Amino acid sequence: EMWQGETFDPATLERELGWARDLGLTSMRVFLHDLLWRDDSEGLLRRMDEYLALADACGIGTLFVLFDGVWNPQPMAGPQPEPRPFLHNSRWVQSPGAAILGDAARHDELRPYVQGVIDRFRDDPRVDGWDLFNEPDGPNLMYHDTELTDKAERAAELLAKSFAWAREAAPSQPLTTGIWLGDWGDPAAMRPIETLSLANSDIVSFHHYGALDDLKKRIAELRRYEKPIWCTEFMARGAGSFFDPHLGLLKEEGVGAWCWGFVAGKTQTNFPWDSWLKEYSAEPDLWFHEILRADGTPWNPVETEYIRALTARE
Repeated sequence: EMWQGETFDPATLERELGWARDLGLTSMRVFLHDLLWRDDSEGLLRRMDEYLALADACGIGTLFVLFDGVWNPQPMAGPQPEPRPFLHNSRWVQSPGAAILGDAARHDELRPYVQGVIDRFRDDPRVDGWDLFNEPDGPNLMYHDTELTDKAERAAELLAKSFAWAREAAPSQPLTTGIWLGDWGDPAAMRPIETLSLANSDIVSFHHYGALDDLKKRIAELRRYEKPIWCTEFMARGAGSFFDPHLGLLKEEGVGAWCWGFVAGKTQTNFPWDSWLKEYSAEPDLWFHEILRADGTPWNPVETEYIRALTARE
């Protein structure tokens, strides 16, 4: 809905990017989808350019995500169903869907999307980088009836191809795919998809939703790759990941950081993961993700002041 012509909303984008600027944020991680390219490639590129202009006017760069292995494996273009009330990410869809991901013979159908998008913006200074595949082997237990049983293998195959396609497009911006599961302390113990991601990423990136001590440990383990490090997802209050002190540690360590979520909206990720397991009838007392309400007011003003203190120009 963010990108389709019928629901593209520059006024809301401009307003919310302004709020991000006021908090001192300097980059947004923004998801795309292969069906947008399939159905309207020129319109997608035009709207991406319009979005980048709005973000750049606020001093904000963009890290684009091309594929996503999380939530509903059966995406459809066009009007999207309304969110299921009080449910975390009730309508989020994977890219590509299981029909293409699960058929290696169809993977090449995605090459024009990867190369067409990257080629259009490969030297654009408004683009901070290309995050090729978000959590590619996500198990999606809530969709066990329709999820691939061999997803990790098929996702690794597509990820390897995606890195090759992206390299052929020769972007000036860095490529990355974040690791998010498993033990990273011993390279020999890492899964093939993590080894693949780290070997091919210009910048090591990872996701972390947990305690501060574990975040410190993860950063130390990733230093051995001798590359810049980005934490492309963090901050889930109910999982023990907060701005204070986690963002302070990331700044101290020189690690780029993107929190999940910004303004509470149709994704409903201010509700926790366990909303899939137990029923909620109202906003949780402790927001899981998100910073601002739909009107721009902070969920926790003390928290937003902490963010401003860390992002202030020195």
